[in-house]
Amino acid sequence: RSVYDGEEHGRFMEKLEARIRNHDREIEKMCNFHYQGFVDSITELLKVRGEAQKLKNQVTDTNRKLQNEGKELIIAMEELKQCRLQQRNISATVDKLTLCLPVLEMYSKLREQMKSKRHYPALKTLEHLEHTYLPQVSHYRFCKIMVDNIPKLREEIKEVSMSDLKDFLESIRKHSDKIGETAMKQAQQQRNLDNIVSQHPRISGGKKSKKEVCASSDLEVKNTSPMSEQDSGILDVEDEDEDEEVPGAQDLVDFSPVYRCLHIYSVLGARETFENYYRKQRRKQARLVLQPPSNMHETLDGYRKYFNQIVGFFVVEDHILHTTQGLVNRAYIDELWEMALSKTIAALRTHSSYCSDPSLVLDLKNLIVLFADTLQGYGFPVNQLFDMLLEIQDQYSETLLKKWSGVFRNILDSDNYSPIPVANEEVYKKIVGQFPFQDAELEKQPFPKKFPFSEFVPKVYNQIKEFIYACLKFSEDLHLSSTEVDDMIRKSTNLLLTRTLSNCLQNVIKRKNVGLTELVQIIINTTHLEKSCKFLEEFITNITNVLPETVHTTKLYGTTTFKDARHAAEEEIYTNLNQKIDQFLQLADYDWMAMEPGSRASDYLVDLIGFLRSTFAVFTHLPGDVDVHSTMSGKVAQTACMSACKHLSTSLMQLLLEAEVRQLTLGALQQFNLDVEECER
Repeated sequence: RSVYDGEEHGRFMEKLEARIRNHDREIEKMCNFHYQGFVDSITELLKVRGEAQKLKNQVTDTNRKLQNEGKELIIAMEELKQCRLQQRNISATVDKLTLCLPVLEMYSKLREQMKSKRHYPALKTLEHLEHTYLPQVSHYRFCKIMVDNIPKLREEIKEVSMSDLKDFLESIRKHSDKIGETAMKQAQQQRNLDNIVSQHPRISGGKKSKKEVCASSDLEVKNTSPMSEQDSGILDVEDEDEDEEVPGAQDLVDFSPVYRCLHIYSVLGARETFENYYRKQRRKQARLVLQPPSNMHETLDGYRKYFNQIVGFFVVEDHILHTTQGLVNRAYIDELWEMALSKTIAALRTHSSYCSDPSLVLDLKNLIVLFADTLQGYGFPVNQLFDMLLEIQDQYSETLLKKWSGVFRNILDSDNYSPIPVANEEVYKKIVGQFPFQDAELEKQPFPKKFPFSEFVPKVYNQIKEFIYACLKFSEDLHLSSTEVDDMIRKSTNLLLTRTLSNCLQNVIKRKNVGLTELVQIIINTTHLEKSCKFLEEFITNITNVLPETVHTTKLYGTTTFKDARHAAEEEIYTNLNQKIDQFLQLADYDWMAMEPGSRASDYLVDLIGFLRSTFAVFTHLPGDVDVHSTMSGKVAQTACMSACKHLSTSLMQLLLEAEVRQLTLGALQQFNLDVEECER
């Protein structure tokens, strides 16, 4: 810096050049001093170069030999290297295959399960595949394809299981009548068993009833082997003989499609969807089942099929209730049963009203009782059904009354209205066995002899008893007290006596061309039937075990019925006699202007008195016991005689006072007086 600042660089350069020259001279001195050593070193180097060349040739030669010798080793080493690489690759491949093979096996197993329709195990396999195996090999392309297929497989399982459920629902809809028929057969067997046990209580100890066995087996879920699963829903059952044991209703149905579908939807998280679908479909089926056919009332089989379907429906629902957790609940079942009960009762009221055959009504009642007992065995309340049966009982009574009206008409029309002749002891005992009649005097008489009444008396009496038996049949199994049964029978019998039998008797009495002899016989017959009423009271008491002294016991009105009929017959006798008298009086031909009377009574009056004499002879010669003859016949004859005399005297007076008779002679009056004296005589 000082050189540049003082502008002395020229001088500085000169000095620098001088210094360089000094250094060069020093170098040259030093080189000259060491030159010989340098020459020696060069000589040594030349020698070394020669030796180095020799060494190089030796090394090259050795290397060539080594290379020639090592080629085979290098090849072997390359082969070894390749083997080691392959071995490593194989080991890695085995490891990867060890991971992949279970995945492929599980996928193959899944496909096999899908193919064999084992959907619930397939769903379990799918879960294992998705959560356990696939994550370990997720980077492989085929695994990604599997992962993409899993939702599709789930949906497929879902659809197929739902299809199985639909097939099951359709199948049980078609076969519900068979299921119900079986359940009702079981109930019938149980009832028969209960009857046997009640008759022989000693044999019932320690034995489990069939219904208990069925109920306990109902609570067990039916486990079916995956290899033997049947998706049809209904197993074929051959018709059993009456003596063979009826299979349980649950034995007829394979519920595995429901269980599988429920499990599958539960695993898939769609249980609520499944429950709603199942309940909706079953409600629809319930409405179909509860719709009665239009011609159901025509035959008992129509009612039986209707009941079988309803029972079959609720047997299935009860089994589902007890073997699944929450698929259906008690509230749902109760709601369905309430609907079923109201619709069934309405249908029965409508259709039973068309029925006019008491036998069919009785069979229907027995069928309804069996229907109620069957469902009661499954825990359903059936009180309303028994209440409805009491309504049907009134209708049954009406159909019985119509039937017995025809029976009574036939008996009364076919009767000969003459005392029953008895030729021997056997016939006598037979009639006494049919009708409660005792007469010491008649028993003493020798054969042949006659009962005072005609054949319609024992026939009517026996038909009344048959009617009582028919009423009693309806009251069986209705869970009524003996007092209620007694009251029901007595009320129905009263209707039979006061309405049906009374009308039939009145029709016979009032019909045209009825003879006086027939009317008299009707009076005798009704008197004996009136006396038999106390025996009918005893008959009812014996079959119901309710004493007539019991409070509120209805009394039979038979006495009134027969009294009314007898009074009507008596009135008809009096009326008939008066009509006959009028017919004779129409023949009267008085000559009111006659000058002389005849020598005797008028011909018409003689004929009239002859007719009356023969008529009253019928009354006085009636067969029968002394009481009947003296009281009933005598009283009727006296009253008839008084009535006839009164009517005759009034009519004769009218003849005199007729407006057409303007004048008459003493001879005509004397002739009239002869006729009056004949009447007095």
